[in-house]
Amino acid sequence: MVMAQPLFKLLKLKNPDCPIDVLAPPWSQAVLERMPEVRATIELPLQHGELGLGKRYRLGISLKGNYQHAIVLPNSFKSALIPFFARIPRRTGFIGEMRLGLLNDWRRLDKQRYPQTVQRFAALSLAPGETLPSPLPLPHLTHKPERVCATLRGWGLPLDQRPNLAFCPGAEFGPAKRWPIHHFQTLARMCVQEGWRILVLGSSKEKAWGEAIAQSAGQQGVNLAGSTSLSEAVDLLSFVQAVVTNDSGLMHVAAALNRPVVALFGSSDPKHTPPLAPLARIVSRNLPCAPCFKRHCPLKEPAPCLEEITPDDVLRHLRELVAHP
Repeated sequence: MVMAQPLFKLLKLKNPDCPIDVLAPPWSQAVLERMPEVRATIELPLQHGELGLGKRYRLGISLKGNYQHAIVLPNSFKSALIPFFARIPRRTGFIGEMRLGLLNDWRRLDKQRYPQTVQRFAALSLAPGETLPSPLPLPHLTHKPERVCATLRGWGLPLDQRPNLAFCPGAEFGPAKRWPIHHFQTLARMCVQEGWRILVLGSSKEKAWGEAIAQSAGQQGVNLAGSTSLSEAVDLLSFVQAVVTNDSGLMHVAAALNRPVVALFGSSDPKHTPPLAPLARIVSRNLPCAPCFKRHCPLKEPAPCLEEITPDDVLRHLRELVAHP
């Protein structure tokens, strides 16, 4: 969702009066409401992977007559159904998965020309023969200080002189994208010695990992994984002085909030989905087998591409990003 924002910005540059509504899962509201380019979110009442043909038909019919142009970002067959059912006159997207009948403004994806996901999304704003601007506008999520302060008060986090460092140890894709927890624990102890407070953020799936990291940080460790809403997590990320994160959704959120980010890459490709911010540092071992895009390392666990990234490596990058936290 964060990587779609440059597309929204390009559409607004072409037509500042163009209202942009986004059809998306309910969880994404917390991100979309922080994008000034987006007028409204239309809730997609479907689970991930669910076809829900009847639901899609009814939603499409309810949108009929409201829109002139639909841009379909996912490359799946089912994602193109609702604009088709809504009879939106122009339906743009990349061809694939038998979508020719659903799209009437289809494009062929040149993966060599557009290696990054953000470039592929942005390319759907182009007219035939038009060149993608370089550099692309960066994602930028807004935040309201009063909401951030309310979130801090709600979780009892002190507003003192100690800098706050967010750890994001999760990655929904699988273990081959997760830096080992024992490395996060070691880094937590090292950072506390240098004056940081550690806030662990993530979903309920990372709660136990967050507890292990927070315990390693002692009194300066706070585990919020599985406790905050996504909206509260965004508020907290806008407040911290730096972020250490796997290649994950929260990595992209932190980058879009212009936080100093140390991003850890294992099986995924930093050339494909990098953090889009000037204050980001990518840490990768660049092993011959990487990127393999596997959920689980076929060689051994933990994956060598992540196990071999040491806490000292990460701390060095963190020091370079934040000389005086």
